[in-house]
Amino acid sequence: MKILVINAGSSSLKYQLYDMSNESVLASGRVERIGMDSSIVTHEPIGKPEVRHVSEILDHVTAVKRVTDMLLHPEFGAIRKLTEIEAVGHRVVHGGEAFSSSVLVTPEVKLEIRRLFDLAPLHNPAHMMGITAVETNMPDVPQAVVFDTAFHQTMPNTSYLYPIPTVLYRRHKIRRYGFHGTSHSYVSAQAAAYLQKPLESLKMISCHIGNGASCAAILDGKSFDTSMGMTPLEGLMMGTRSGDLDPAIVPFVMNKEELTLNEVNSMLNKHSGMLAISGISSDMREVTEAMNDGDKNAKLAFDMYTYRVKKYIGAYAAAMNGLDTLVFTAGVGENSAALRKAVCEGITFLGIELDEKRNSERSKDARQISTDNSRIKVLVVPTNEELLIARDTYNLVKQSEIS
Repeated sequence: MKILVINAGSSSLKYQLYDMSNESVLASGRVERIGMDSSIVTHEPIGKPEVRHVSEILDHVTAVKRVTDMLLHPEFGAIRKLTEIEAVGHRVVHGGEAFSSSVLVTPEVKLEIRRLFDLAPLHNPAHMMGITAVETNMPDVPQAVVFDTAFHQTMPNTSYLYPIPTVLYRRHKIRRYGFHGTSHSYVSAQAAAYLQKPLESLKMISCHIGNGASCAAILDGKSFDTSMGMTPLEGLMMGTRSGDLDPAIVPFVMNKEELTLNEVNSMLNKHSGMLAISGISSDMREVTEAMNDGDKNAKLAFDMYTYRVKKYIGAYAAAMNGLDTLVFTAGVGENSAALRKAVCEGITFLGIELDEKRNSERSKDARQISTDNSRIKVLVVPTNEELLIARDTYNLVKQSEIS
């Protein structure tokens, strides 16, 4: 079975085509600047040169058509007939309380995703445009949706409820949902397989550190707590997001600076975090380089960033009454030896001993970066959210065929 995985944004669309007989990627790519007359399609067929086209793409329906045209192209395509694509899997950021697992797309599922627009106004509407675009281009192909929030639906109410009037939860479902669930689910399973131990036997903390970042406490194979909240703004300091802060800061700044709700929301999501403190960049590579060159603001940004990661690890180790495994993943977590070193050297009291040689090495595979004597095993596990989406889609389609 060949499965197309799509991650649709408001003005972009990423895709990967999988052959599920061996879980290999046949082609991948992205469509950028949707809605403009200079949209860019970058197509990367495996074993063939990258192809880049610039043309007018005004909506997601046209974007998906461009993707299928690329996949069918006689020179750089990956399939001969569109019917070779037997299913499409979508990443959907917010599933609310309605979805604790991946599901096939139905009219009822689409209605629920639309109901959640208020909780994820930047993401869910774009995901719906992706689903609708596939329906238009491939009307007979089953589609599945894989939710970033689903993995965290196992959290107890002590973790997901906020200490605010409960009427707000009952009326508006204001609670912690958590995100990056697809990544946390994938890497926790991979970490357990690497250690050759049942996932259900491990107390694990997964650190998904990218431009967006979150930590998850995984107890008995299930999400017990996670740092992102009702939205992806809560938790760790990130590339451009503030993470945790005193809620009273919001009305105070709005009053002092005469900011609107939209302006303060933009400030906290797009102009804060590492970008704000360093004054240089939201990119950890550029901040680390500036820090090594003696830039004090870059050093402060790096120290604040790693300090908050350490705080969450310590808190989650306490919440689970122990820790067996610490996992780093995503762009920064997988590639920044400096970040991993700064974090691990600050929590040695837990029983972590970092092996600097292992930490400095690069690999595309899961690996241990702690010493053999370290009581807590520290791993770097590359995430692969697209593969997990493809697997869930494949399983859902197969189950529907049996039933």
